[in-house]
Amino acid sequence: MRILGLDPGSRITGVGIIDNERLVHAEGLRLGGGPMPERLGMIFQKLADIIQAYQPEVVAVETVFMSRNAQAAIKLGQARGAAICAAVAAGLEVHEYAPRAIKQAIVGRGGAAKEQVQHMTRVLLKTDQDMGPDAADALAVALCHHNTARTNARLPAGVVLR
Repeated sequence: MRILGLDPGSRITGVGIIDNERLVHAEGLRLGGGPMPERLGMIFQKLADIIQAYQPEVVAVETVFMSRNAQAAIKLGQARGAAICAAVAAGLEVHEYAPRAIKQAIVGRGGAAKEQVQHMTRVLLKTDQDMGPDAADALAVALCHHNTARTNARLPAGVVLR
């Protein structure tokens, strides 16, 4: 299964694509510091282009975490919205995962540091590629969905993990 993992951000949006447990593509979409509507349009358009180029079957995205800075949380929510709209416009199913669940799935503890997530992502994908923290986080989201989907496929009918 080809999975597009997303770590939305208002300045950098992490993108990671895996095919089963094989790295296909990873990048951080640098959006600059222009007006927010322009950055949201860039997220939508760049992801639409990536979806067309790589043809993922499903999208996994990190949910918003609570921030002490309300403005930052709002901007993150807007970035997520633009990313999800690009996926839905392409007809893709979207799955959402909390940051703690992603860290738990990749590192084994929900409070893992960003560096631990990056390291384990490289280990799981068997790559030495330095992909940057945003792309590594996006790949971690994709791997989390991959593991969840595999587990759900083995469960009795009607039982689903989230």
